[in-house]
Amino acid sequence: MSYFESRLRVNFENPSEIKKKLDFCERLGIKNLILEPKNNIRDISLSLKKEIENLTKINIFYRITLKPSGLNELKKKIKYYNNFTNILSVETPDKDAQLYAAKDSRVDLISFSTQTILKTLTPGVISLAKQNGSFIEFSLAPIMVSNKSIQSKNFRNLYRFTRLVRDLKANYIISGNFEELFDLRHPRALLSICYSLLEIPLIDAKKAFKDNPRILLKKVQERQNSDFLDTGVKLIKGVK
Repeated sequence: MSYFESRLRVNFENPSEIKKKLDFCERLGIKNLILEPKNNIRDISLSLKKEIENLTKINIFYRITLKPSGLNELKKKIKYYNNFTNILSVETPDKDAQLYAAKDSRVDLISFSTQTILKTLTPGVISLAKQNGSFIEFSLAPIMVSNKSIQSKNFRNLYRFTRLVRDLKANYIISGNFEELFDLRHPRALLSICYSLLEIPLIDAKKAFKDNPRILLKKVQERQNSDFLDTGVKLIKGVK
């Protein structure tokens, strides 16, 4: 079972950029990759998916991240995502919007990938996400910055909040979420950072990079199956 890079943002209107990044990921040995469009598109067409997947041997999956400034904007944006066929994530500094996202069955993932947003994470959001079967996302990009003072601050915040999520036993994933090509790392290398520097137990780190992304994708797949009434609840035909 291979590890995941769960967030690689690319410009879906720039095939050469996509090809360049996919080729680099192949050379790194990445087997599973979740792509997110940088450009503001509402969904990803089947024809575009086929075009992308023909560029690489990597297993490609997709996500859309909504970035509302507040609750009202989230409510307006999310109405287009009933029965969505890809991962739907929400990334916002607004705590009311975070709580709403944690309760909404359409939202698979609540992302705390930037330091500004990470500092808004609360036990309430974590508990609601756990209760509703959604995932919390952390990213390692903020601790890879060159400024040592900022890096140290970002590291302390990431350590604190990953520990909080683990203490509350919620589901979470960890992505690299790197912008620059040569910042990309194989998930095994990122796993080692989590184990050695963030003191995440090895079994938990493996879940964050391997098991939990698969569970997340399975949840998305089940949402498309009318036999599934809710996460973990399936209608058995012929049984009364």
